[in-house]
Amino acid sequence: MFKNYIQIAFRSLWRQRVFSGINLVGLAVSMSSFLLIFSYVGFERSYDSFHVKVDRIYRVICDTKTETEVLPTGLTSGPTGPAIKTNFPEVEQEARICFMSFLTQNGTRKFQESHIIAADSSLFSIFSFPLLKGDPRTALRDPFSVVLTEAGAQKYFGSADPISQILVLNGKYSLKVTGLMQNIPANSQFHGDILVSMSTFSGRLYGNWDQNWGNFNWFTFLLLRPGADPHRLEARLPAFVKEKAADVEKQTGMSYTLHLQPLKSVYLGPTLNNYGQGEPTGSKANAYIFSIVGAFILLIASINFVNLSTARASERAREVGIRKAIGAVRAQLTGQFLGESILLCLIAFALALGLCNLLHPVFTGLLGMDIPFRAFGAGGYVGVLLLTAIAVGVLAGIYPALVMSGFNPIAALKGRFISTKNGLAMRRVLVVFQFTISTGLIIGTIVVYNQLKYMQDQDLGFRMNQEVSIDYHGDSAVQANTEHIRRELAAIPDVKSVSFSSNVPGTSADNWYLRIANPRGDMQGANLNFYIIDFDYFQHYGIRMMAGRGFSREFSTDSTKSLILNEAAARSLGYGDPAKAVGRKFNMWGTDGTIIGIAKDFHYRSLEEAIQPLAFRIFNPGFYNVISVSIAGNHIPQTLAALGGRWKQLAPERPFQYSFVDEDFAKLYSAEDRFQRVFLYFGLLAILISCLGLLGLAAYSTIRRTKEIGIRKVLGASVATIVGLLSKEFLHLVFIALLIASPIAWYAMHSWLQDFAYRTIVAWWVFPLAAGIAVLITFLTVGVNSVQAAVADPVESLRMEG
Repeated sequence: MFKNYIQIAFRSLWRQRVFSGINLVGLAVSMSSFLLIFSYVGFERSYDSFHVKVDRIYRVICDTKTETEVLPTGLTSGPTGPAIKTNFPEVEQEARICFMSFLTQNGTRKFQESHIIAADSSLFSIFSFPLLKGDPRTALRDPFSVVLTEAGAQKYFGSADPISQILVLNGKYSLKVTGLMQNIPANSQFHGDILVSMSTFSGRLYGNWDQNWGNFNWFTFLLLRPGADPHRLEARLPAFVKEKAADVEKQTGMSYTLHLQPLKSVYLGPTLNNYGQGEPTGSKANAYIFSIVGAFILLIASINFVNLSTARASERAREVGIRKAIGAVRAQLTGQFLGESILLCLIAFALALGLCNLLHPVFTGLLGMDIPFRAFGAGGYVGVLLLTAIAVGVLAGIYPALVMSGFNPIAALKGRFISTKNGLAMRRVLVVFQFTISTGLIIGTIVVYNQLKYMQDQDLGFRMNQEVSIDYHGDSAVQANTEHIRRELAAIPDVKSVSFSSNVPGTSADNWYLRIANPRGDMQGANLNFYIIDFDYFQHYGIRMMAGRGFSREFSTDSTKSLILNEAAARSLGYGDPAKAVGRKFNMWGTDGTIIGIAKDFHYRSLEEAIQPLAFRIFNPGFYNVISVSIAGNHIPQTLAALGGRWKQLAPERPFQYSFVDEDFAKLYSAEDRFQRVFLYFGLLAILISCLGLLGLAAYSTIRRTKEIGIRKVLGASVATIVGLLSKEFLHLVFIALLIASPIAWYAMHSWLQDFAYRTIVAWWVFPLAAGIAVLITFLTVGVNSVQAAVADPVESLRMEG
């Protein structure tokens, strides 16, 4: 019997190969899309899950409170971790890391490493970073010890054994390789191929830099003992901080509050300085949206299956009648038709796996992420995918199976079976549901595109076109010759101006503490982002002053005792009118000075976040890291070549690393750009699958009304009249879907936009545009069959049996 059912199933699929093909393509494409999205969402949720003790690992985050604001950060002061471990027995271990930039070399091989990790020796007892060589307990214990990943070892030493080899930092400090580590997995929140012992810097190169409670440069992690309650520990931290940092709070006027953040919630949580520039940060909202889109795509294909199966039910009425007449019961018939549904889904599932492997590189390219696809790896993963396919077969096939198995056998054998009003109503409801989803995706795609374009088109408040940034990472040899280098670079044809600074717009700024007089005249503590600049910086980037003046070589104190704030910084100190901050006193690192000007706010970070307080000072060249070179746009390749050649003469020990400021700034929107593209492609895919179902229903409807069409043509109906007649029903359903989708899509996209500090609105014209697109798609889809039927010979139509 089972073999007979299989034969009948394949025979039925082949007999109705057009409709079966539509179902098969729709299901295969939707399943592959679902599985790719499932891989992405699963990867996003898997960050740091490879650590064996992940459920006991917490990151310490800190709220810095001033009189006017609370600044949360993922950074802590150096003594925080060791002091917590000493004072709280429920803490089994602690480790700190911070990121550094050095020129590293092995012999003549030199590389500028911008992501060196300084780490405590306890790192390996908390995190699961397996060492292939070396002792994890001692590898990062001694000063001037370094652990390399496999990639780092290959980079510097090739196939040679790296253990006990020497790396040199900045041409001065020799580090001994004490460990070889596996490459850090892609789904780790921080990466680096070089790990240097924290003791190299604390007490050696930088003195007791990690003993200052007011110096926030470290990411601190705690490993709690099994059974320890993190909430109880966190509740005891305020009193602990108040005791330990009492002197800092007294000196600065700021207070600090510590919190514990589970490691597994960091990646999809608030950014909070997540491990520096270039490290991945996730979006819980985007992962959630993609999950919904993936489920919708699968649901749309399942609706197609239900619609086409129930629409063709009458064609199998005689088969049902015969089977019931010879003794088949409803349960057997239900099982047969459900089995056919599952069989089709399993075939689609096999095709979907092939599509996944074929499209996986394209998908990961769109996301800009290296997401592993394990469909042919772990058996458990394949099992989940297989169960998903079977579930789709059951859910999509149960209703058609129940409908067909419930036919009246006498009516079916007499050929008097017709589609019921209930069946027609169900199909209409499902079509409306399909196009509600599709129209919502159209609206969402338009809004996402508008938001990205809005951010990219905004006036950022500074000039960045044709700006070349040469990053020399604070090289001391360059810092000692800034004026000579300035003159040499400025002398190159097509170079318009040159400026030295610690940062350029679009990069992270250092956060420093100072005291500034507030509107009441009291000296108020503040942690501000700082740019250390030269006298030409504001003019170079076209940054305007709103009050006071900029830095000038005519004032000798400007390089020692002057400060400029942006408007956001003045407002954060309580000045309703930022101009009133001009002339106020400040104290920084024991030196008194005066605020000489207020710079107009400019977007030095992404428009996704509000403009943050920013301060500017001129110090000695030892604080500079980067050279900004403004060039003419006529001969860019030649100018870059000239800059590179001159750089080799001026700084032969330093690689010529440059980038364009506008390109670097555009990278701040790379996540939003990827989200928009992926959302667009999957939205189009959902619409395409909906159209496949609509095409099938339209074709079936046309076949059922062939004789009616022939009669109308004989009576004089035009082609346009018949096309309109056949299209009207579906267009009516699409309009209903538009009415349902519009408020839902508006609410969803309005909520999504709230994550952006600077955002567009869900404009009124989005809805008629989406309606026009939906109607056009529907008309084109249905019109293919309608036109064919309308131009057919009416004599042949009237001869058809029906």
